[in-house]
Amino acid sequence: MPELPEVETVCRGLALKLEGRALARVEARRRDLRQPLPRDFVRRLTGRRVDRIARRAKYILMHLDDQTVLIAHLGMSGRMVVAADPAAPFDAHDHVVFTTDAGVSIRFNDARRFGLMTLARADELDGHPLLVGIGPEPLGNEFNGRALAERLAGKATPIKAALLDQTVVAGVGNIYACEALFQAGLSPRRLARTVQGDRAERLAHAVRDVLTRAIAAGGSSLRDHVQPSGELGYFQHAWAVYGREGEPCLGCDCDGAIRRLVQSNRSTFYCAKRQR
Repeated sequence: MPELPEVETVCRGLALKLEGRALARVEARRRDLRQPLPRDFVRRLTGRRVDRIARRAKYILMHLDDQTVLIAHLGMSGRMVVAADPAAPFDAHDHVVFTTDAGVSIRFNDARRFGLMTLARADELDGHPLLVGIGPEPLGNEFNGRALAERLAGKATPIKAALLDQTVVAGVGNIYACEALFQAGLSPRRLARTVQGDRAERLAHAVRDVLTRAIAAGGSSLRDHVQPSGELGYFQHAWAVYGREGEPCLGCDCDGAIRRLVQSNRSTFYCAKRQR
């Protein structure tokens, strides 16, 4: 599933093509995504100007000139791609197509149909069922060691599971939780409630740093993520632990001690010597 860096990369690519442009044509080629598209989806979007593209956690927010907001989630395999040739035949999984007044075509392609699109009013976003209760943005000023420690206090779950809890911090997924814990020197098994003081400061800094570097690299391309331009991300080449079971640990004399364990049905990768 695309995590914060991948979604942020998509948002930035869409902003270049959509902000300030009108949606001259909107096509709903298939309505049964994770949840059905709103019945008036096409009517409410057609002709509207895109004022700005934003992100909240792993959601794309397309703000329109009439205070309508398109909320989109990429699901497991969704892509937002600028069509090199707007007249090219549609792929079987091109479910929603946006064409601007400049003739640019953006296609939402989702083979598994776990993605979603819905509409809301701008003044309803904070209380929207998809967004309410989400924790602080890890790249925002409100996220720091103290804020993280407060949200972890009393939690008896492993710290890795706590980082994946979107009420603790927004947008962090499996890959970047592993990488941040490695950078902070914290075991993924450590109880979340013990991450206080200096540990929380180290982890908050590591989360911010890992995500910032991943965004700069265009995210991580595994199976499905591409940027709107069609380019792949390349942060996977900078992974310190994720997917590297049994390989040498970078900057450590652990002699190939990167290990894998399963937590909450997800693979966790870590250095048994460096992370405590």
